[in-house]
Amino acid sequence: MFFGKARQHQQSDRVPPNQNVTTSFPVLHTGHVPDYEDLSKWNLQIYGLLEQPLLLTFDELCEMPQSEVSNDIHCVTGWSKLDNVWKGIKTQEIAKRTKPLEEARFVILHAEEGWMANVPLEDFLMDSSLLAHSHNGVPLTPEHGFPLRAVMPHLYFWKSAKWLRGIQFTKENHPGFWEKNGYHMRGNPWKEERYSFD
Repeated sequence: MFFGKARQHQQSDRVPPNQNVTTSFPVLHTGHVPDYEDLSKWNLQIYGLLEQPLLLTFDELCEMPQSEVSNDIHCVTGWSKLDNVWKGIKTQEIAKRTKPLEEARFVILHAEEGWMANVPLEDFLMDSSLLAHSHNGVPLTPEHGFPLRAVMPHLYFWKSAKWLRGIQFTKENHPGFWEKNGYHMRGNPWKEERYSFD
């Protein structure tokens, strides 16, 4: 162990190249941390190339079938956190209700302050992908995305947008905030897809 981290080779079957395991949960973001004192004013818009667009309140999300998923997460900055337990709504459940059209190929995650992240539809719909409201048995803290964040653990964690407000299904791939600033359009940690020139 060094500075709360375990060296990568100790977990080489679970930790991508050039990552180190941390027991903490680092907070990395740009802009302000949203403060939701009244969730009755919060909603999630699901729109785009869909048969059934939705506008959901937080209570309506919590009334959907809930799932718990255990996984490891990997940050592009070089840390990995193992054995996370998330609770929320599977992205497959969202697709089941909204019915994406055949031409939908990408999903754009919209968060507070205009923040965006883009993922291929197949990544959004993986069995491990979740819209999470809880982490390790407790509600998300504001710093980690309260009240709702995406969790797509097979990609670098910047793709798991915090403070979700919209999910847009599109035909074309549109770069999000970090992708416009040089990060990779997909972000597979096992291939070290960190930057657009990788």
